[in-house]
Amino acid sequence: MKAKKIGRSAIKGVNSLVNFIVLTTIVLMTGFAGYALWDSNQIYAAADKVHYEVYKPTAENEGKSFKELQEINPDVFAWLSVYGTNIDYPVTQGQNNMKYLNTNPEGLHSLSGSIFLDYNNSKNFSDFNSILYGHHMEKNTMFGEIGNFSEEKMFNSHKYGNLYFDGKDHGIEFFAFIHTSAYDNMIFSVNVKGNRQQAYLGALLAKAMYKRDVGVTTDDRIVLLSTCSSSSTNGRDILVGKITDEVYDNSYMNLETNDKRNQISHQIDLVKESSLFKLILAALLIVVIAVVLVIYYRRKK
Repeated sequence: MKAKKIGRSAIKGVNSLVNFIVLTTIVLMTGFAGYALWDSNQIYAAADKVHYEVYKPTAENEGKSFKELQEINPDVFAWLSVYGTNIDYPVTQGQNNMKYLNTNPEGLHSLSGSIFLDYNNSKNFSDFNSILYGHHMEKNTMFGEIGNFSEEKMFNSHKYGNLYFDGKDHGIEFFAFIHTSAYDNMIFSVNVKGNRQQAYLGALLAKAMYKRDVGVTTDDRIVLLSTCSSSSTNGRDILVGKITDEVYDNSYMNLETNDKRNQISHQIDLVKESSLFKLILAALLIVVIAVVLVIYYRRKK
C-alpha cells in the first residue's frame, strides 16, 4: 500500500510538473508572439517617411534642416522623391553596399535601413548610370511601392520625381519598369562607360515590362531605383528614369498634403496603439501567470 501511495504521489507530482511546463510554455509563446507583432509594428513606424520630413530640403528653410541631418550623419548627401508615392527619403552612401542595409539615415541601427547609392557611383550623379537601393517593405515604406509599378496604370500615371543633390533640385523622368534577377550582371553593372553605354541602354529597354519614349540617349544620366521583388525568388523590381536639369511640378502635391496629415495622424495612432498593446499584453501575462500558479498549487494540495 505504501508503495502504491508513493507511486500515486509521484504520478500526481509529474502531472503537476507537466501541466506547469505546458502552461508556462503557453505564457512564453503568447508573450513572444505579442512582442513580435509589436516589434514589427515599430520597424514600419521607424521607416515611415514622416520621421524624416523635418530634414527635407525646401526653398523655405534653404536646406537648413538637411544640413542638420548631414551633421548627424555625413553619409547623407541627397534626397529622393517619387511623385504620387510615399518614396520621399534622404539618400546615403557608404564605403560598401552593406552598411545601409541595416543603418538608418541618422546613422542608427535599423532593420529598415536607408535608401542608398551604390558605393561605386559618384555622389554628384555624373555617371551614365547610377543605382539606388532600398528595402521592399510593407505599409508603403522605403521602396515598398516600387513593385506597384508592375501595374500598367501605376506606371503610366506616375512619370516624374525629384532628386536633390549638390544644393539644388533636379528632375527625374521615369521611362521604364524592369523585373529581373538579382544576378543580372548586365543591369546591375555600375557606371558603365564608353561603347558599353549603348548596349546597356538597349538591354534596359529590351527587358522593360513597361517603357515610354522620353528621348533618352547615352548623353543622359540614368538612375535606377532597385528593390527586392515579392513576385519571384531573388527577383528585383527596378524603376528607371533619366535625371534632368528641368524640375517637374508635382501634380500630386495636394494629395500628398492630405496624405501627410493622414500619415501624422497614423503615427499618433501607432503610438497610442503601441502603449495600449503593451498594457493589454502585460495584463494578459499577469492573468495567465496567476492561472498557472492557482492550478499548480491546487494540484500540489
